[in-house]
Amino acid sequence: MTLGTTTSAPPAAAAVAWRGLRGELATYLGLTGVLVAMVALFGALSQHFLSVDTFVTIANEIPALAVMAVGMTFVLIIAGIDLSVGSVLALSAALSATAIVQWQWPAGAAAALGLAAGAVCGSVTGAVSVAWRLPSFIVSLGMLEVVRGAAYLVTESRTQYVGDAIGGLAQPWVGGISAAFVLAIALVALGQLVLSRTVFGRCVVGIGTNEEAMRLAGVDPRPVRIAVFALTGLLAGLAGLMQAARLEAADPNAGQGMELRVIAAVVIGGTSLMGGRGSVVNTFFGVLIIAVLEAGLAQVGASEPSKRIITGCVIVVAVVFDTVRQRRAAGG
Repeated sequence: MTLGTTTSAPPAAAAVAWRGLRGELATYLGLTGVLVAMVALFGALSQHFLSVDTFVTIANEIPALAVMAVGMTFVLIIAGIDLSVGSVLALSAALSATAIVQWQWPAGAAAALGLAAGAVCGSVTGAVSVAWRLPSFIVSLGMLEVVRGAAYLVTESRTQYVGDAIGGLAQPWVGGISAAFVLAIALVALGQLVLSRTVFGRCVVGIGTNEEAMRLAGVDPRPVRIAVFALTGLLAGLAGLMQAARLEAADPNAGQGMELRVIAAVVIGGTSLMGGRGSVVNTFFGVLIIAVLEAGLAQVGASEPSKRIITGCVIVVAVVFDTVRQRRAAGG
């Protein structure tokens, strides 16, 4: 009887899990290193950057971006994209503000209307792309224009000033940090929990990895896709309320170009544009990197064209780095 076999080597599944955990840890450390290096750089370039006021300001400005990035993470993981989130933000804020200012609705009902509008917009985008098997890029591009036009119609192309009617989200808590920031952190944690610890999250990852395999396993990907877009619309609606609360006004032009910042934050966080891989926590690191970069460039006096060039280069470098890392992982 041969006794040359050994049980010391871990099973294949355990080895794969260990490699995945090691990869996640390396991503966390890499993103943290980039963030720390940026803070150190701007601290050296500007004598006012390393201050409590700067970090409190950054924290109070990122909730809308962070909340939308949570939803966009799910969308990119299923290999989709939603370009309408900036317009949905504007429509949600416009509806809520108009309901308060012109229709005399209570703040709670007006906020619910804005959230419902966001969820409906996302659901329509998801349903149309699923029903007619259209690329979500095209459908959401059309929805971007439709929703933006609706925001102009609702407000009659005028800014609606709501004062502190929904200002609770912008109220400072401990150390001047707003309630919106605390809520954003809670949603990041909840999003990561849903993605990594629930059946829905596993279905999302599975659809992005191999949709046909999920279908053969008995999982209908269509309702999952629609639910992901509905969630993204809902969170964009919440972002609209957060922005309106911070500015005490709803501008129908709000959120223009914000979808690009959201996608940039998610991509910088390591979520694959090809689907099947992503992390909400890593996305939040991406949000912080975008916010610190913008704040630092503003403090050192960079011009708007320069800021756009630098931000664009950071996005390209992040995508290239992620592609190289994936190829190395696939190679062994």
